[in-house]
Amino acid sequence: MTITLQDIRKASELISSQVAHTPCSYSRKLSEMIGAKVILKFENLQFVGAFKERGALVKLLSLRPEQRQKGVIAMSAGNHAQAVAYQAQRLGIPAVIVMPHFTPNAKVERTRSFGAEVILHGEIIDETFGLAQQIAQERQLCIVPPYDDEKIITGQGTMALEMLAADPDLQVLVVPVGGGGLISGNAIAAKSLNPNIKIVGVQTARFPSMLQALEGKPTTCGGSTIADGIAIKAPGKLTLPIVQKLVDKILLVDEGDIEESVRLLLELEKTVVEGAGAVGLAALLVHRQLFVGRKVGVILSGGNIDLLTLSSIIQRSLVRS
Repeated sequence: MTITLQDIRKASELISSQVAHTPCSYSRKLSEMIGAKVILKFENLQFVGAFKERGALVKLLSLRPEQRQKGVIAMSAGNHAQAVAYQAQRLGIPAVIVMPHFTPNAKVERTRSFGAEVILHGEIIDETFGLAQQIAQERQLCIVPPYDDEKIITGQGTMALEMLAADPDLQVLVVPVGGGGLISGNAIAAKSLNPNIKIVGVQTARFPSMLQALEGKPTTCGGSTIADGIAIKAPGKLTLPIVQKLVDKILLVDEGDIEESVRLLLELEKTVVEGAGAVGLAALLVHRQLFVGRKVGVILSGGNIDLLTLSSIIQRSLVRS
């Protein structure tokens, strides 16, 4: 299957009354700071605090009745887990979520609060994923992947439809990149509506797996990062060819730049954004010359940041100032 603009439009109609149509707003302060017209897409205001609801819901709605009855399974330490659990609960679909042992307790409990069966397993993601596959086979559950799935990609692309409906003259769309589901769906939608729009992906410098794959280099990732939501060691098999074809540039940002962006969004926009969700603004601040004088859409992909982490960012910024 090749994902088309029509597929994304159908997905948008399907989920329009079931996920938030999040604000897409001009930021006067950030625009003045960067020298561009900056439009922010507040996906951190979805019910589970992240864009992941879109793709999860499209995937769940595509299941046959017998698949819904047996249930679904997902592997995640964060936003995907909560999105699948919440939307599955809404639709009356049994859900199993396998999470690694290092998942913060707050995320575990929130996922459980949506009625999912939560299983903690593995010290590394590969171990967690292995158990999820085993359980899926044993219980005949449908796996809901976090990014490398056509329905997931299609659902994430509904965001670009909303952004270009609100601002059809956008010249650049800046998107966080982990496994590539978000940027793939949005690139398909945006380029179909406006072939001249530039699609710019952003990764943390500690996990540049998509950029390395595009450059044909071996993947070297690692270390802790505030942008844990996009700390992916390998892009998807479906997403990589889409990114190769439609994405114009991948930029890297450092931890300090991400922290500063989280702080600026809190201070100037009065909104809480997680590290992965703030990398787009970080790219505008670090690579300002690429965006000056242009109308730029920036996706704030999520807001599920640990309060201790947020407190540390604020404290460090106060010390620097």
